[in-house]
Amino acid sequence: MTQISYAKQGKNTTQIRQVAVAERLPAELIRKRIAAGRIVIPCNPIHAPSSLGIGEGLRVKVNANIGTSREYCHLKEEVKKAKIAVQAGAHAVMDLSTGGDLDTIRQQLLKTVKVPFGTVPIYQTGIEAITKHGSIVEMTSDDMFNMVEHQAKQGVDFAVIHVGITKVSVERLRKQKRVIPMVSRGGSFHMAWILHHELENPFYKEFGYLLEIAKKYDLTLSLGDGMRSGALADSNDRAKFQELLLIGELVEKARKAGVQTMVEGPGHMPLSDIQANIQVMKTVTDHAPYFVLGPLVTDIAPGYDHFVGGIGGAFAGFCGADFLCYVTPAEHLCLPDAQDVRDGVIATRIAAHAADLARGIDRDIDSTFSLARMNLDWEKMFKLCIDPTKAKDYRKKRSPSEDTSACSMCGNLCALEMVKKYLKKK
Repeated sequence: MTQISYAKQGKNTTQIRQVAVAERLPAELIRKRIAAGRIVIPCNPIHAPSSLGIGEGLRVKVNANIGTSREYCHLKEEVKKAKIAVQAGAHAVMDLSTGGDLDTIRQQLLKTVKVPFGTVPIYQTGIEAITKHGSIVEMTSDDMFNMVEHQAKQGVDFAVIHVGITKVSVERLRKQKRVIPMVSRGGSFHMAWILHHELENPFYKEFGYLLEIAKKYDLTLSLGDGMRSGALADSNDRAKFQELLLIGELVEKARKAGVQTMVEGPGHMPLSDIQANIQVMKTVTDHAPYFVLGPLVTDIAPGYDHFVGGIGGAFAGFCGADFLCYVTPAEHLCLPDAQDVRDGVIATRIAAHAADLARGIDRDIDSTFSLARMNLDWEKMFKLCIDPTKAKDYRKKRSPSEDTSACSMCGNLCALEMVKKYLKKK
């Protein structure tokens, strides 16, 4: 039985109750929204991660991508990055490995993290096709479905499946005058396969079979954004919206079949396009949880894309996005290291919290922090802040030399101490 199946039967599972407590909301409200497909709890019983709710009315969540490449493959480093991501506050972790022993890497990472764990099964399918046949396009339909089930058996909680890359959408892409035709790696695998074989995407053609596999393991499907824009100039174009309309129909089928489903989104996108994109997505999917990469609101900041993604993510969360995939400073440049992962998670957590505040969630935390700041209560501030380690390091490194509780920015000229001394006496 899946979480959505239990919810439809009126049953509050342990996971539903745990999410309700964490979100400070009634369990019955959570159950109804899961039954409607507006909230998902990625939870494959084989992995049994901590309960995490993603979707309507809940806090915005943060995902961290890690994984090897064919150019750089060190399992110990990926394990370290996974630990750092969770320690920094990531709510979920995805393994995007394409180099090394992919099964061993995934199994080790699954053992390492107790948060929901995601993958993109088509990556391993394509890599194995290269090994066996010399080309990604030589993978078979059976290879694709067998890999989804193989990874679900290992305990994967959610999987990205690019069902919206079809013969029709590929033809649309051919006609579309894009600056960068496609940046989705999984999407490009399917596009090449469709063009090579002149056949329909098996995941779309046999979507019912995919749903059977997902239901068997309560594998949450994240319907991939293969047509996401890789340049601001390509934002919200016909190729993207055509894919989104198609995905909306498949979300409806998944819900009827008792399979939890969320939808992936952009991508590179100017701030002015974000709200429209999310409104359309929520309309055509009847408010399915929306999982966005960034969005990245400018193309020209390599090395600082964690800031770019944070800006876009905060606004996207305010507009209704539910799940932010982090972006690291290394985006577009190289495989991120452990510090990049930490910086990416922190930046995206700030974005998610900013969105929550704008939606009226967790404002009590900031109010408590502000009172601690007024009282120059550093220990309480450190306890409440998003990155206590960095805050403490700065305080220690540049503490005031004079006899004051203030910081070294003002020392004995601190406005807060002046207020206490004079204004509060009146």
